[in-house]
Amino acid sequence: MEADYPIGIFDSGLGGLTVLKELEARLPAERLIYLGDTARVPYGTKSPETVCRYAVEASAFLANAGVKMIVVACNTASAVALETLRERFPLPVVGVLEPGSRFAVERSRSGRIGVIGTEGTVRSDAYSRTIRSLMPEAYVVSAACPLFVPLAEEGWANHPVAHLAAADYLRPLQSEEIDTLVLGCTHYPLLKDTLGAVLGPDVVLVDSAQATASIVAELLEGRGLLRTGEPCEPRFFVTDIPTRFQRVGSDFLGRPLGEIRQVDLDTLYG
Repeated sequence: MEADYPIGIFDSGLGGLTVLKELEARLPAERLIYLGDTARVPYGTKSPETVCRYAVEASAFLANAGVKMIVVACNTASAVALETLRERFPLPVVGVLEPGSRFAVERSRSGRIGVIGTEGTVRSDAYSRTIRSLMPEAYVVSAACPLFVPLAEEGWANHPVAHLAAADYLRPLQSEEIDTLVLGCTHYPLLKDTLGAVLGPDVVLVDSAQATASIVAELLEGRGLLRTGEPCEPRFFVTDIPTRFQRVGSDFLGRPLGEIRQVDLDTLYG
């Protein structure tokens, strides 16, 4: 049965594990396959053409693994490659950008919404366009926060250095009196406590990983594709040696990841 097929998830590296974690919590019976393109991380500093090519290759790998859905757990790839993927693959393709935008619009009281992300995500202006398509009167202000990813991966999400960086990055957004902040990178949920401490309790933090898990659940239920049965261990694939992915990924999920297989997308699809 098609409902028994796995959900495929890909990201440029580790950040998409926050999406996998939310999918496990929301849909514990689903089988999950995760691909981290660790040989080519980060996507956020690369051209849209390059990111699109990487996203197509990652999606082809997942499609060939027999998935029933592809989740693009990378904000940069969601911003520049989603429509291409939907044209190329006869599967439901869900990105993290649209769910995060929808949740932000639903939660904002004033329509003054902040977005933080990688340089590539912010440069694309995709969040601003999507939010305004849902709420034309919205005022959206964005900021790139490049230090957040290495801080999260080094386990420094709650370190004083992270607090200093957050205070500096968020100051322009605070001056615009935002009431909602979209965490437009899948690493950023790990910094929720730090971001909340800097912004205060009146600013709602929108976790795109949680939003994406909700949309995936709605879509699968609507198509009769929800799996039932016992939980399964996810399968993990990376495009570089898995040592660091194993170590940092275990911190992300709070448990050992099990077997991680290395694959070469350039050889398979390049």
